[in-house]
Amino acid sequence: MSTGGSIYNHRSLQPTGPPPVPGGPHPNPRLEESIDTIRQEFDRLVSETGLARNQRDDYEAKVGSQVNELNIIRQSLYELEAQHGKVRQQYEEELARLRAEIHALRQGLPPSAAHSSVVGPASAGPPSALTAPGGSGGVPPFNDAYFRDRDRDRDQRERERDRERSRAERERERDRDIEMRDRDRERTVDARDPKRLKQDRIKADHSIFSPTSVPKLPPPSSGGPPPVSGPGGPPSTSGPGLPPPPSASAHPPYPSAGPSSAVTSPMMDPHANPSGTLIPINTPAGGFPEDLDLNSMPSEFKKEGSDWFAMFNPKVKRSLEVNLVHTLMHESVVCCVRFSSDGKYLATGCNRTAQIYDTKTGQKTCVLADENAGKAGDLYIRSVCFSPDGKYLATGAEDKQIRIWDIQKKRIRNIFDGHQQEIYSLDFSQDGRLIVSGSGDKTARIWDMIDGTSKVLTINDPDSLNNDAGVTSVAISPNGQFVAAGSLDTVVRIWDVATGVLVERLRGHRDSVYSVAFTPDGKGLVSGSLDKTLKYWDVSALMSGGNGSIIKGRKEGANGSVVNGPGGVGSRKDGDKQSQCTMNFTGHKDYVLSVAVSHDGQWVVSGSKDRGVQFWDSRTAIVQCMLQGHKNSVISIDLSPSGSILATGSGDWQARIWSYGPA
Repeated sequence: MSTGGSIYNHRSLQPTGPPPVPGGPHPNPRLEESIDTIRQEFDRLVSETGLARNQRDDYEAKVGSQVNELNIIRQSLYELEAQHGKVRQQYEEELARLRAEIHALRQGLPPSAAHSSVVGPASAGPPSALTAPGGSGGVPPFNDAYFRDRDRDRDQRERERDRERSRAERERERDRDIEMRDRDRERTVDARDPKRLKQDRIKADHSIFSPTSVPKLPPPSSGGPPPVSGPGGPPSTSGPGLPPPPSASAHPPYPSAGPSSAVTSPMMDPHANPSGTLIPINTPAGGFPEDLDLNSMPSEFKKEGSDWFAMFNPKVKRSLEVNLVHTLMHESVVCCVRFSSDGKYLATGCNRTAQIYDTKTGQKTCVLADENAGKAGDLYIRSVCFSPDGKYLATGAEDKQIRIWDIQKKRIRNIFDGHQQEIYSLDFSQDGRLIVSGSGDKTARIWDMIDGTSKVLTINDPDSLNNDAGVTSVAISPNGQFVAAGSLDTVVRIWDVATGVLVERLRGHRDSVYSVAFTPDGKGLVSGSLDKTLKYWDVSALMSGGNGSIIKGRKEGANGSVVNGPGGVGSRKDGDKQSQCTMNFTGHKDYVLSVAVSHDGQWVVSGSKDRGVQFWDSRTAIVQCMLQGHKNSVISIDLSPSGSILATGSGDWQARIWSYGPA
């Protein structure tokens, strides 16, 4: 029986054996034990995974709580700083008023005459920080040796003048005090006159605060709230990740870190409000009424968030709704923002890194940083641009290189070298074959993504209003035939992509052009300038004329060549504009730094040094909405090509995503 049983068991293990007989032997208990052990181990791993996930969620919640607490602390610091500045300003105004009254009483004038002679912030306002003295172009945030030397010399002269003026005033006051004491011994002192107002001090105050004598770009000591170094940090002018102070040899694009920082850059606001409260902007005729007050506005013409608000023009029917979607914190100034062609992602550029965010969730999906770049100093990413297929991101930086990143692999695909100065602007053609770049070296370049070759478009304009014609902004027309470029010399130029020949030179701005953007149909071009205006140029004739007409006379072409017009059919004299400015957008209180046009062509949007974003009706140039959500200059804006989403980047180290649509 034992022999038969062993044979049976052996045969039952053979694959070709008969099926098991019902009521036969039970399965192997060891196999069941092994399965139970595996099941228990799996359950244990599932439990540990769930525990780890809960711990991760707890850690994320704690980190988020800590971040919120830091933001609250920073907000409190900003509010305290704002209160201090307000008290100081009130004190100075009251002091100036009392001095003027005393002076009027001494001269036997009626007290009412004192109010007409009050000097200081109450009458003349703070010194304007619009443009550099002696020129209309301002001090651009471009790392050019000419501007570095000029700024350094000017700052040194200003400091020397301030020291001499202070020393002379002290000496005059001391002499005047002695004289006054001698006079007081001979006459009764007025009870309302405990402190004498010096005649020379009055004259000095007039010379300091007179609108005609105010330096257009004052030194940091000229007034206004002191700069704040960064979120949650004490004032600082140097350190890891912070640009050097303005006196350093390398003049950075944004000379100090944090809000209210870049005194020497037109992009940054030296008088930026450091508090969490936002200051409404009163705009001149054509925009909002001068005396517009947020508190007194009807509810249907305003919208307020926790740290932002929107004001709608009461002169026109409200047709727009705006909402804040995401706030994206950064570790330095946000120099640029750009949507992908499908609107699903937003790229931002700051010091040494470019980030990519999911526009729906606000989550950071990718950080791109070149580990091979030099570690010394700062390296601001001044421009970013997605390829049309969304696979690549082009970045332009201060090291004169254009990097093409493979987003999925987080690796550099190409590096385009050739520019002699910083890269300020990038734009892809719609087919993804070409990318155009603008640089401070007075050139725009058209790069071929396949073979890496480039075509140089050089500005060689002897009759330019400004010797510096650095290219600040570039845009490729929707049909891919033309490249438009804004320049420091106030001119907007348009080149033919195929030939590299200059076909249009648009003059009209009174100061440097910082941003250009084509309308979606390609028939219009919008430009924004340091003269605080936007202009709409009708380029429909140029677009319908194929390659456009060639400018006769001095023309900039590829490689800076000067092309002599044939003088025949299709040519025109230099300066006879084929494309005319048909609309002016006026309303910003300070530099216009960035412009964009909505995907449907309905809205023109602009960002400014006045910390505001304005929505303009593209057909009438009338402002519809004024949006305040940043505490420093709005350096860059972009509108999604496929949806109603707005992105803003600012000197307050934040990028924000907004939604807009019909009211």
